[in-house]
Amino acid sequence: IKATRGSDPDASLYYLAVMLEGGEDARFIVRRMVIFASEDIGNADPAALSVATAAAQAVEHVGLPEARYALAQAAIYLALAPKSNAAGRSLSAAERHVREHGASSAPPWLRSGPRPGQDDGDYDYPHDHPGHVSPQELLPEGVVGSRFYEPDDAEQELARRLAEIRRARGSEER
Repeated sequence: IKATRGSDPDASLYYLAVMLEGGEDARFIVRRMVIFASEDIGNADPAALSVATAAAQAVEHVGLPEARYALAQAAIYLALAPKSNAAGRSLSAAERHVREHGASSAPPWLRSGPRPGQDDGDYDYPHDHPGHVSPQELLPEGVVGSRFYEPDDAEQELARRLAEIRRARGSEER
């Protein structure tokens, strides 16, 4: 994993071969690849998760020795993919907030309904707005203004889209 995180496909293939030749369970290897695809690559290359889960399916459906080709393909792809750990950092920030402040109730317009005494007619349907973005607040009271997701350098397109959405929602100053 550390060689793959370091973007070295040759080292990734070498350690994959060492593990396979040493009798390591291919399911363990590919499990780590699936985790790596989200933990270390994330939205810098969302296709990495598809590549890793396809390799996991190959391990389950084809088995060794043939699945080693899928493992090698995944190892190379994951090593060469751009890296971002922003998804994990962002989730950790949100979890920290919940642990420190507790879970707040969602605004009424986001709750499932309608239920007796609940009017969900206040929900502002995003598809009724240009760009399919509503200015309606979606975070609970007391959480409004919190920022958990911070795109990193490998997520420039997401950063651009996030800025565009925040401008459309009128929340870029937060």
